[in-house]
This record gives sequence, structure tokens and C-alpha cells, in this order.
Amino acid sequence: MIQRPDHFTIVTDQLEATRSFYVDLLGMREGPRPPFPVPGLWLYVHEHPVLHVVAVDQMPTPRRGALDHMAYWAEGLTDTIASLRAHGVNLRLIRSPGANRTWQLFFNDPNGVEVELDFAETETPPENWKTLSAPLR
Repeated sequence: MIQRPDHFTIVTDQLEATRSFYVDLLGMREGPRPPFPVPGLWLYVHEHPVLHVVAVDQMPTPRRGALDHMAYWAEGLTDTIASLRAHGVNLRLIRSPGANRTWQLFFNDPNGVEVELDFAETETPPENWKTLSAPLR
């Protein structure tokens, strides 16, 4: 029945910071969104809205759901790390075990949601990549 992931939805009380993080820093683009009665935005990768952002005045208490993290396939490992670090984003880089040695980059968005970017095993990491493998704070 299920064909592929469609989208994630996050709730934020920091709409502009969230937009900037995903658009300016991670390269998604803002696109069309139905006229829902609450503010928010849809962020696209290619022609598909993969991240729906709902704006709230105050974060729900208690926080909803048990989403552990969201993962995206990406390109440009070294440039992505440099950009995230330039923006003060705490990150962790690991090499997945097994035959497919994918690079996995983990960090949190402005709302505390963990994001994983996966890169092809053929990408070249920064020389100091092992220093980036400590758990996130």
C-alpha cells in the first residue's frame, strides 16, 4: 500500500527562523500551500512538498508525538558541514556500518527536531570528520 514517504509536519513558534533554516541553510524552497486557517508554509524538494510547517503562538504542552528524527538524501557533504558550522549548528557525522557506508549527518533544527542528512559513500568528508562524531549536546 505505502509507496514512499510523503511529508513531515512540524509545529513552530519560530516560523521565520524555521523557514530560514530549511530554505537558506538546507536548500529547500518555499512553495504553494492550501489556504489553511492557520499560518504556516510548505517547503519543497524538487516539485514535492516534503516539510509542512504549522505556526503557533505557543508550543503545545505537552509536546505531541514521538517523532525521533526526519531524514533526507542530500549531496555536498563538505559544503553542508561548513555551512551548518558557520551558522553555529551543533552536528554529528557518522559512517553507517555494513556494506553501504553512507555518511549520516545529524543536527537539530530551531525547534529541537532532529534532522538527518544522508550522503553517498563516495562523498569526501572533511579531514577532521572523526572529531564530528561525538553525540549531539
